[in-house]
Amino acid sequence: MANHKDAVKRAAQAERLRVRNRGYRTEMRNQLKKLRGLLLGSDQKAVQAEFRQAVSLIQKLAAKGVIHRNQAARRVARLAAAVRKTAAK
Repeated sequence: MANHKDAVKRAAQAERLRVRNRGYRTEMRNQLKKLRGLLLGSDQKAVQAEFRQAVSLIQKLAAKGVIHRNQAARRVARLAAAVRKTAAK
């Protein structure tokens, strides 16, 4: 347990951020799951719209520091490759 006033405050802040970030990560995972489900279908307009939403969300989380910017770039690159692959079919 924290022994100093500033350590107590920092622990409380960390807990609030942990809860907030957990919600953001859940939102991101749900968005990615939705996009991956659409990739199996044939509706390219829906895939493109969902892809734009997913990229926007991923970049927003990277800007907030919820995920690392390199992780965000990697996720976007992999999603873009998957979208291109389905568009080529």
